[in-house]
Amino acid sequence: MFCELYVLGTLGNMFVSVNYMFSWWGSPEKKPIHLILTHLAFTNILILLTKGLQTVAAFGLRNFLDDTGCKSIVYLERVSRGLSICTSSLLTVVQAIIISPRASGWRKLRPKSAWHILPFLLFFWILNGLISMNLIHSITGTGFNISQLENSDSYCYFMLESQEIKWIVLPLMVLRDAVFQGAMGGASGYMVFLLHKHHQHVLYLQNSKLLYRTPPELRAAQSVLLLMLCFVFFYWADCAFSLILSLCSRDKTMMVNTQEFLALGYATFSPFVLIHRDGLLVDCRHAQMEKLRKCHSRLYVQ
Repeated sequence: MFCELYVLGTLGNMFVSVNYMFSWWGSPEKKPIHLILTHLAFTNILILLTKGLQTVAAFGLRNFLDDTGCKSIVYLERVSRGLSICTSSLLTVVQAIIISPRASGWRKLRPKSAWHILPFLLFFWILNGLISMNLIHSITGTGFNISQLENSDSYCYFMLESQEIKWIVLPLMVLRDAVFQGAMGGASGYMVFLLHKHHQHVLYLQNSKLLYRTPPELRAAQSVLLLMLCFVFFYWADCAFSLILSLCSRDKTMMVNTQEFLALGYATFSPFVLIHRDGLLVDCRHAQMEKLRKCHSRLYVQ
């Protein structure tokens, strides 16, 4: 089951990242949202690949990676999960600023170009890299350094950390999640308010029998809101199952599998939310048809 999730999610995120990357490079106007979505898809790919490698290593392939590989995989997984939260929050905030009214003070914060987003993405990498630094010292490969764990089902062994390090790392992770999810919640609420006002405006125009088309910015906002609902569901469901697992003393096999599914849920299904809402497959097919039409036209002229 998980193998299919890894493959499906990775292919979906690769399609989304390549699509938005070409849209970003090919367009004269570099849209910040396209850069953020490309980074989010890349982050999802990192999550799926690192979890997939850990699954392969846990299924008896002890020599699949050495001790350094074990540290690198777990470290990258923790960093990419933090990046997913930060990037999703940035996506929501930027989209809320983009659709804000012209008279609003938030409009002044609208990024002029995609290059203004790069410092934020760099900051996210540095922040999550530093927060996860403790894993490099507290993880070792069971197949290499700890002979008494040869029969363990786990490939990577978490050694006990000092209380000082725990009380530094844990509050930082909680603070990071609280700040970025708070920003995500505030921006989502603001977008819901603006979309409600837009809906009332559309109803008024329909009653007046006037033709009106929804701006692409508002359609994008609807896609981002759906994406955030997906994130919130999988994030808190994962947290709830992790808490239940820590308190449960009975057979946990089914619950562990459910928790693994929830941990991979957002990274796996978020690209398909974008593909469905933004019509990426339709856009891609239209682009291919346009290329074929131009190619046939050239051949006909020759």
